[in-house]
Amino acid sequence: MLDATMTAQLSQYLENLREPVDLIASLDDSDKSRQTRELLEEISALHDMVSARFDGDDARRPSFAIRRANDPLREVRFAGLPMGHEFTSLVLALLWAGGHPPKVDADQLEQVRSLDGDFHFEMYFSLSCHNCPDVVQALTLMALENPRVSATLIEGGTFQQEVEDRDVMAVPATFLDGKPFYNGKMELAEILSRLDSGADAKAAEKLSAKEPFEVLVVGGGPAGVAASVYTARKGFRTGIAAERFGGQLNDTLGIENLPGTVYTEGPKLTSTLGEQVRENEVDLMNLAKGSKLLPAKEAGGLHRIELENGATLSARSLILSTGARWRPLGVPGEDEYRNKGVAYCPHCDGPLFKGKRIAVVGGGNSGVEAAIDLANIVGHVTLIEFEDKLRADEVLQAKLQSLGNVEILKSAQTTAVTGDGSRVTGLDYEDRKSGEQRHLDLEGVFVQIGLVPNTEWLKDSGLELSQYGEIIIDDHAATNLPGIFAAGDATTVPYKQIVTAMGEGSKAALSAFDYLIRTEAAEDIAQAA
Repeated sequence: MLDATMTAQLSQYLENLREPVDLIASLDDSDKSRQTRELLEEISALHDMVSARFDGDDARRPSFAIRRANDPLREVRFAGLPMGHEFTSLVLALLWAGGHPPKVDADQLEQVRSLDGDFHFEMYFSLSCHNCPDVVQALTLMALENPRVSATLIEGGTFQQEVEDRDVMAVPATFLDGKPFYNGKMELAEILSRLDSGADAKAAEKLSAKEPFEVLVVGGGPAGVAASVYTARKGFRTGIAAERFGGQLNDTLGIENLPGTVYTEGPKLTSTLGEQVRENEVDLMNLAKGSKLLPAKEAGGLHRIELENGATLSARSLILSTGARWRPLGVPGEDEYRNKGVAYCPHCDGPLFKGKRIAVVGGGNSGVEAAIDLANIVGHVTLIEFEDKLRADEVLQAKLQSLGNVEILKSAQTTAVTGDGSRVTGLDYEDRKSGEQRHLDLEGVFVQIGLVPNTEWLKDSGLELSQYGEIIIDDHAATNLPGIFAAGDATTVPYKQIVTAMGEGSKAALSAFDYLIRTEAAEDIAQAA
C-alpha cells in the first residue's frame, strides 16, 4: 500500500511517538479489507510502539480505530482507506494518538478538552477532496483529546450505498448524532463555535484586546499574504484578519503558471504562505470576517474594522484584500439544491457523481477544466455556455472536444435547476438563437461562471466601489480614503490571477509604507520597529 517514499516519511514521523498506539480493524472478505489489512501491517512494522489487531467488531467494514493504548476511550475511526489527500490526516492521527502534541492554539485545545456533552460525529470525505482534510483533522483531534467525543471518518467511495441513503452529494459532509451538522469545509474553531455557545464571545474578547496595528491586512489570500510580508519586513507591526486563510487557493488544485514554480497545488501553496507569515511574525487572525469599516476620520484617528463575531480591530493603515467567491447562477432551484446536486468544486464532489449525468455551466478556463476532469469520473458531461463560443484557452478546448462523453451547448442560458425535493433531477435552459425552452435530465450541476468580490460589507463605509462591487484603486493601490489600500481579486485590477494578486499585494504594502513614513515621525517608526 505504501510506496518507498511514503514508508520512509511515515517511519520518520513515528519516531515522535511517546506512548503506544493500537490499530484495531474490522474487516470482511472484500478487496478494500485486504488493502486495509496490508496498510495496517505495514504501519505496525515501522515502529514497536504501534500494534495492529484484526478482531474488531464494528459494523462498517473495512474500518479501523486508532486508539491510545493507555486510554482506550480516546480513539478515532477511519472507514475505508485514508489515502490520497487524507494520508497526512492518517499520519497526524497516529502521532496524536501516540502523545505527540498537536500544533493547535492552547486556548482551542482547552476548549476541546472542556466540552460539556457527548458528541458522536460521522464525516464523509472523498480521496480527491482538498477541503476534507481540515475537517478530518479537526474531528480527529477532538476525538483523541476528549473521551466524550467520537469521530468516524468515512471514505464515500467505499461506502457508496451509505452515501446514497443519506443523500450525501457534496463533501465534506458532517453529521452529529446521526443528523446533518454541516456541509463544507470547517476548521476546528468553527466546529467549537457551533458546539460551545460562548466560543465566539471568548474569541471576540481576545481579538478586541489586541493593541492597534500599524498595518492591518483584511484577507488572507495571495494578495494579503504578500502585503503582510512586505510591511512586516519594513518593521511595521502587521496583522492579518482572514475569513479563511489562503482564500481561493484552498479550492485550487493544479497551479502551473506561477513563475519559479513548475507545479504546485493550492492547499500546498497555502501551507507555504502560512509558514512565511509565521516566519515574519505577522499576527494571523483566522476565521475573522469583517462586517463594518469605520475610516479613521469617523473612528477617532485610527481605522477600525468590526468583525462578525463582535470583535473590533484598529490600525493606522489598512490593506483590503478580501478576494472573491464563486458567482452563483441566480436561477430558481440553485439555492434549494445546493449540496444536493448543485456543486461548485469539481475536485471535491466529482467522485460522488461517478457514472452519472451532470452539467457544467461556464465555458471559461475553469468550466472547461472542470468538464475535462469530470469526464473521467462521471457518465456524461454537458457543458453549457451562454455565449456563442467558448472562452477557454484553445488547448483546453481541443482536449474537451476529444472526449467521447462530452456534449457542448453554446448560446444556452440556464433558466432553472429542477429536482424532486431532495436532489437535482435536471436543468432548464433557453436556446438563445431560437428562443426555444429545453430541458436536460441530470443528476448534478457544477457552476463555474466567474467570481463575485467579497465587498458587500464595505458599501456604507465611504469607500468607492465599481458597479460590479470591486474596490476602486489607483496605480498605487490606493483607495479614495487616506491610509486605506486594496489589492487582489476584490479590486478593479484586471486579470484575477495568483501572480497578479501577489504583485498587487506587494504594491499595496509599499504604498502603505510610504503613507506611514510620511504621516509619522521617523523616530517613532524606529521605536515601534
